[in-house]
Amino acid sequence: MLSFRCTVIGAGAVGLAVARALASRHRGENDVLVVEQGRSFGTGISSRNSEVVHSGLYYPNGSLKHRLCVEGRRALYQYCEAKGVPFNKCGKLVVAADAAEEPELDILFEQGRRNGIENVERLTGGQAAALEPDVRASAALFLAETGIFDTHSYMKALESDIAADNGTVSYDSEVVALERSGSGYVLRLRSGEEFGSAIVVNCGGLGAPDIARMVGLEPEAMHPCKGSYFAYSGGHRVTHLVYPIPEKGLTGLGVHATIDLAGRLRFGPDVEYVASTDDFTVDERKLEAFQGAARRLFPAIDAARLAPDQAGVRPKLQGPGDGEVRDFVIRDEIGRGFPGFVDLLGIESPGLTASLAIGEQVAVLLEKA
Repeated sequence: MLSFRCTVIGAGAVGLAVARALASRHRGENDVLVVEQGRSFGTGISSRNSEVVHSGLYYPNGSLKHRLCVEGRRALYQYCEAKGVPFNKCGKLVVAADAAEEPELDILFEQGRRNGIENVERLTGGQAAALEPDVRASAALFLAETGIFDTHSYMKALESDIAADNGTVSYDSEVVALERSGSGYVLRLRSGEEFGSAIVVNCGGLGAPDIARMVGLEPEAMHPCKGSYFAYSGGHRVTHLVYPIPEKGLTGLGVHATIDLAGRLRFGPDVEYVASTDDFTVDERKLEAFQGAARRLFPAIDAARLAPDQAGVRPKLQGPGDGEVRDFVIRDEIGRGFPGFVDLLGIESPGLTASLAIGEQVAVLLEKA
């Protein structure tokens, strides 16, 4: 039976970044394999987001979300520059729509200071309007390090790096069985093919809890959370990302305005806990709520030009009504009797920004095991 040193399950941005970090350390034949159930990389969470490079502002100081976002963001810009991946460090405004929201803005500003976020500036309403003439802001924070990038080109570059270090990415390769065997693991694909691996890294995204259960673990409860986007048609003057004050308990960052590399404007995502992990329809009945959210940021916007765009589903560990901000889970399951099996659970935002740092975290974790 064919056997590998390391197998990564899932070829989203995080899975590819993990495999890249492992392949850079183990460059021999059959050292690193990525198995992906889809026909290409990034067909799940990684293809249904706003492609934002986050600064690391919001997350509890010292948490994995904070630390890996900051490290990952710095590494990501360097990587994009080196690999020719398109990006735009356009900056972001977090706005207090009125004076009543300004104390929340002050809390965020202090959080940014504690988190070591570079180039965060407190703005008056007039200074915010100078950057975004149509925005409604009593005051704002400007985060110069926030940006957008081409996630498809990024994942393509990661895939190329894996191949350059003798790693293999196998598509149409859905894992349907996984069990401990000797000092490693045996995986079976839907095709019937079986192979061994000394190390398995679970980067299954929304399917990560099911993969953990295959091997005999009971993972943390996941609460699928849908986020919908509405696109704005026609011309506009928005050149930065524009966010409201985030929701209580950080269940979401609030419906915000994002631009892509082509200048297209979208609003979203909202927060909707759902039962299904594969329903990506956008409910047109949400239009009125999105129009209200858009007008709160940009009062003069022509809300009639909003239309349903896309939706994604986040693998949240924080459930509805749960006020506790839940961190990433990145864990070698040796303590539960499964050495060399690494679980990545609840890798929602800022997982894309943090992906390179997550890859390094996993590689170091396995080196210490």
